[in-house]
Amino acid sequence: MVPVRVIVADDHRLMREGTAALLALDGRVEIVGLASDGHEAIQVAIRTRPDVVVLDLNMPRLNGSEACAIIRNRLPRTQVLVLTVSETDHDLYTALRLGAAGYLLKDMPPADLVAAVLQTAAGESAIAPAMAARMLGELPGPSSNVSPRQTNMAKLSERERDVLALLAEGLTNREIGERLFISEATVKTHVGHVLTKLHLRNRSEAAALVARVGT
Repeated sequence: MVPVRVIVADDHRLMREGTAALLALDGRVEIVGLASDGHEAIQVAIRTRPDVVVLDLNMPRLNGSEACAIIRNRLPRTQVLVLTVSETDHDLYTALRLGAAGYLLKDMPPADLVAAVLQTAAGESAIAPAMAARMLGELPGPSSNVSPRQTNMAKLSERERDVLALLAEGLTNREIGERLFISEATVKTHVGHVLTKLHLRNRSEAAALVARVGT
């Protein structure tokens, strides 16, 4: 199995090197670079073309959100996994809107970080449970201000709506398949259709959309 190539970007040396050392303990992960700020994260990413960049938000010179946007634009195959202390909805939605595939909090269990990196590399989303629960708990009521994406929701089939709802809960394709009694390949197809119909770039944007307008 080819290991997932990862960069860790954090302005705190202890956090940066500690996170890298933790991930490197798993044979499925290879650390290919470290960065201490947003500018360096971009430079290292362009040079090494990793599968995943584990990125802090609050960094000097260029913050994580801005670095995320540039990395995703320059390296569309590289996924960005935010690892931060910020639990604000603004930071969460900004990161997802700029292309982050996941949003995790630094107080998470170490083993869960390894799983999240592997999950992100596989094209899944990874959102801190507390943040995901709050997203789902903030579903708005009926509104007369209907956005184009809300209108596009009507284009989804019943099965696609089911998949979208479970995707927003943070379930993987395999878990969604088990819940709906369909194959993982079929789930992947449905997810692709959902993203296309709603004009979304990734699963995290889909989860954020559900948090705003429901299914």
